[in-house]
Amino acid sequence: MSADKDNDIVVRTAGLTKVFRDFWLREKVAAVRNLDLNIRAGEVYGLLGPNGSGKSTTLKIILSLLYPTRGRVTVFGKSPSDVRTKARIGFLPEESYLYPFLDANETLDYYGRLFGQPRRERKRRIGMLLDMVGLTGSAYRRIGEYSKGMQRRIGMAQALINDPDLLILDEPTSGMDPLAARQFKDLIAELSRRGKTVILSSHLLADTEDVCDRVGILFAGQLRSEGTLEDLLSRASLTQIVTERLDEATSAAVRRVLAQANKQVISVESPKDKLEALFLRIVRKAQTRLQSADSVKTGEVAEFLLAAPDQTPRKVIEELLARPEAPAAATDQPPSPAPPSRVKPDSGVITELLAKDEKAKPTPAQPEGTPPPPRPTPQKDGSVDRNVIDELTGHGDSEDR
Repeated sequence: MSADKDNDIVVRTAGLTKVFRDFWLREKVAAVRNLDLNIRAGEVYGLLGPNGSGKSTTLKIILSLLYPTRGRVTVFGKSPSDVRTKARIGFLPEESYLYPFLDANETLDYYGRLFGQPRRERKRRIGMLLDMVGLTGSAYRRIGEYSKGMQRRIGMAQALINDPDLLILDEPTSGMDPLAARQFKDLIAELSRRGKTVILSSHLLADTEDVCDRVGILFAGQLRSEGTLEDLLSRASLTQIVTERLDEATSAAVRRVLAQANKQVISVESPKDKLEALFLRIVRKAQTRLQSADSVKTGEVAEFLLAAPDQTPRKVIEELLARPEAPAAATDQPPSPAPPSRVKPDSGVITELLAKDEKAKPTPAQPEGTPPPPRPTPQKDGSVDRNVIDELTGHGDSEDR
């Protein structure tokens, strides 16, 4: 292998073997056996195989989550446990291990902080990623309320928050509807065109066939076959000719020509479309028809919702404290709309009221030991509550002080 091609390899494994042992260190199962892989930069590599074939174990060794029993693995020419190497990797596990009490914004902000990204850059990336995976309208819902398909979407966003050079996806379309799965596959293809290296592990062969450049088929921990999709899927012993629909006479003429060349017609049939392609055409056609009717439901967030966070409790309290305090009303009449500030009462008027009150209501002598009478209320005949007058003039507090 030339030096240029050697430098182009992102992930390399040589004789990779992982053996799980029991308590007595006896060999229990060999998950991976003598695996040799060379994954190049910018390609989408599909790791295929049934359950238990060693796909997830291989990915965990590449991520340094597991250590190999034998063999060697390098990522970007270095050990996968190197911190600088890990900073260039994005990982979407088979199960979305996310904090259920955080919403989408908080989740992405948390992972952005782990990579040491500045606040402004985190905010910019979070908005772009949520729009990309279609979760802008659910950004403030808790992750625990998400469906499995939505959790896979936010999982993809967190895997891309650090703009990785190597993206490892373990069953990325698990739990997704066909439309969301198609969008994910288009996203993977776009990332590959932009120079990202993608390792895709899946047992859904249709997903792999649509996006992968090369595939490796594992069984019982061993690599059974590897190559490009064109090489693996082509059937060199057969020739397929696609033409417009032929009538019976033309079909009979073609058969005679083939018979003269000692070739047998194996089948004559109309080509069939994929079920996924049919499903997507029907859904997208329906979306186009209902776009105008559903525009209100699927539009941007209402303006009043965007302004709601400005009305904080602190601002409301400050507005209340800034208002002038109104005096307590002594009657049942409603208070004035804008009461003036409190003015000190005229001492001459108060003296006159005190003299009038002394003449109108003499205070009788109370027997010794009798509790003081309750505070009198204002009367309709014009008499004045002396306690209120004392409070206004400030004389009532002299004895308490």
